[in-house]
Amino acid sequence: MGFFASCRSVRNQTGANTRKQVDVTNEQLLAASAVNSWKLIIGRIDQGLAALSDEKLQTQVAPGKNRLFYLLGHLTAVHDRLFTMLSIGERLHPELDEPFLTNPDKGGGRDPITAVDLRAAWSEINSKLTAAFERFTPADWLQKHTAVSDEDFAKDPSRNRLAVVLSRTNHASFHTGQIVLAK
Repeated sequence: MGFFASCRSVRNQTGANTRKQVDVTNEQLLAASAVNSWKLIIGRIDQGLAALSDEKLQTQVAPGKNRLFYLLGHLTAVHDRLFTMLSIGERLHPELDEPFLTNPDKGGGRDPITAVDLRAAWSEINSKLTAAFERFTPADWLQKHTAVSDEDFAKDPSRNRLAVVLSRTNHASFHTGQIVLAK
């Protein structure tokens, strides 16, 4: 197992920034990179949402396309599924599947959840996921997820928790671009 020397800024007792060398394994660095990427994208979405009123969430990304409200619900439902897929725990909001994963955006109709409640579900799910990801060891990241069989995982161990989180981070990043364009 190789080691990678990393430097980070820390404040000393006088409050001045100094550099401190921290030794981490390559595996720890890879895991930290995955978590940092996740947090970066979730933070960008949080910033974008903070700038949008509940009324603005009703805006379509493009004419005839999904509303921002639907995209938020879609991402919230997809992220909620990570709890069971990654064996972190039980889902928090399975009721979001039908309106945001099973059915297309109907727009103009009555939304199944208020914007306030949807924003709260988004925050709750992502803060708990982030906390769980931060507790994962490098070995935890390389465990199989529940959507892959033992046989398939034995053939292809890259079908692991890390691959799922990287995929979901990329998915969220794609929708971040849509949110920014619709503002």
